[in-house]
Amino acid sequence: MIEATNLHRSYRIGKKSIEVLHGIELHIARGERVFLCGPSGAGKTTLLYTLAGLERPEQGAVNIDGTDLYSLGPKKQAAFRNAKIGYIFQNYLLLPELTALENVLVPGAIGGRDASEAAMAALTRVGLADRAEHLPAELSGGEQQRVAIARALVNHPPVLFADEPTGNLDSRNSAEVMELLLGLAAESDTTVVVVTHDEQLATRGDRKLVIKDGSITDGSAVKSPA
Repeated sequence: MIEATNLHRSYRIGKKSIEVLHGIELHIARGERVFLCGPSGAGKTTLLYTLAGLERPEQGAVNIDGTDLYSLGPKKQAAFRNAKIGYIFQNYLLLPELTALENVLVPGAIGGRDASEAAMAALTRVGLADRAEHLPAELSGGEQQRVAIARALVNHPPVLFADEPTGNLDSRNSAEVMELLLGLAAESDTTVVVVTHDEQLATRGDRKLVIKDGSITDGSAVKSPA
C-alpha cells in the first residue's frame, strides 16, 4: 500500500543544512498498522508529512496504492490526498469557527461531495453525535481528537496517518482514543501509520519502526492484542 524509496529531506538553519531524512526506505502492506517511534528531532513527523504528500522530498519517491504521489501535479495530488489519505494532526487543527459536524464535513466539501450523512455517521461512530453542534472551544481535548478522527475517516480513505494522536491527552483518554482509532481503521482494513513517543501504545500495532538521525534503525513485529 505504501512504498517509500530513498527519501531525503533537509532544512536550512542559517548557513547550515540539516538532513532530516537520510535515504529512507519503507514498505507498508495494505491493512498494516505501523508505529513510528524515536527521539524528538529524529525525523518522525517529517517522514509522515512526506509520506502523506504534505512535504515534498528533495530526493526519492512515495508510492501509495499504486500511484507515484510526487509525479502528480498540484491539483491532481490534492485530489488524490482527499480521496485516498486521512491525516490526524497532533494539535487537532479543527477550524475554531466551525462546529464539530462542520469540521467533519470539510473533506467532503473539498472533494465536491455532499457528505452530510457520512459526517454525522462518523461523529456517531466516535461517540459525539450529541456534540455535533458544539464549537471546538466547547469540547474537551479528548472530544476534539475524536472529531479529528471522524474528519480523517469520513471519506473512507485506504490510508490513515496520525501524528502523535494522543500527545495532548492524559493516559485514560490516550488509551480510549487509540482503541477507537485502531478499531475504526480495522473495520475498513485501513492502512495506519502512527507517530508516537509512547512505547506502550506502539505495542498496539503490527510493527514498530524506530527512527534515529533521519534513518530507520530498527523494525520489529509486535504482537497485537486479541
